[in-house]
Amino acid sequence: MARRSGGVRRRGYTVSGFLSGMQVVSLAPNLPGPVAANRLQELGAEVTKIEPPAGDLLAVACPPYYEQLAAGQHVLTLDLRSDEGRSELDRLLTEADLLLTSSRITALGRLGVKWDSLHAKHPKLSWIAILGHSGEAADVPGHDLTYQSVAGLVSPPDMPTTLLADLAGGERAAGIGAAAMLAAARAGEGVFSQVAIADVAADFATPLTFGVTRADGPLGGGAPQYGLHEAAEGWVAVAALEPQFWQRMCALLDLDPSGSELTARIRERTADHWEAWGREHDLPVVAVRGQQNVRDVRVPEEV
Repeated sequence: MARRSGGVRRRGYTVSGFLSGMQVVSLAPNLPGPVAANRLQELGAEVTKIEPPAGDLLAVACPPYYEQLAAGQHVLTLDLRSDEGRSELDRLLTEADLLLTSSRITALGRLGVKWDSLHAKHPKLSWIAILGHSGEAADVPGHDLTYQSVAGLVSPPDMPTTLLADLAGGERAAGIGAAAMLAAARAGEGVFSQVAIADVAADFATPLTFGVTRADGPLGGGAPQYGLHEAAEGWVAVAALEPQFWQRMCALLDLDPSGSELTARIRERTADHWEAWGREHDLPVVAVRGQQNVRDVRVPEEV
């Protein structure tokens, strides 16, 4: 069963069909794979998303998010445990430039998806395998919460407010996938590469590792010009990091350069007031949005 997914794609940047003419086949459900496939499709590639008969869990957990990520893609249901399903996959890979997967290599092998045989049959095809862990831990189970927890990005008892590891892993897979297609176009031969989400989470934790975002760090609340301040109503995020911003803010509010009085001044007005004030004076000052009233500042584009 096949269908063309509709819906809305949201872009935070301008694209010009950089990957036009490239064919991507994705066997990757849930979140990292669809994020990678969506990014490649936004960049101009044509994506065929293959789902098992049970479908994609994301479609059940959050249908609108699923539709957004699959927008514009050709969605096909195949049972890769059957001869017919594997035959159809083989046909699709004949014309494909890139294969995306997000299952364990051993599980894919049981379905006949192995690099040696794929490369022999489709020498120009590249394969990006999204995994949980790299090396000897490749078969260790995990999800975004476990990857973030190991990387030191979780502060119990609060749950993460976003699926950072999954999203970052998907973005990295898209970047490496685009690079793999470029390399294959130059050399005439596809390449195989793995993206371990746990490793990506560790990379995204390096600001914390180096102390930049620790509580006393320059970007962790240790400096008044880059931090959160309680207002008369709500909270305000001040990011006047560059000297010109901070000097202007101090001059406008008649503050000492140490910023010791900033918190008291912020408490005098509401968070919405300070956001409007920041825009008026070209300063990076915004009201902190709670999870229930986050505004999407991107412009939706109908597909």
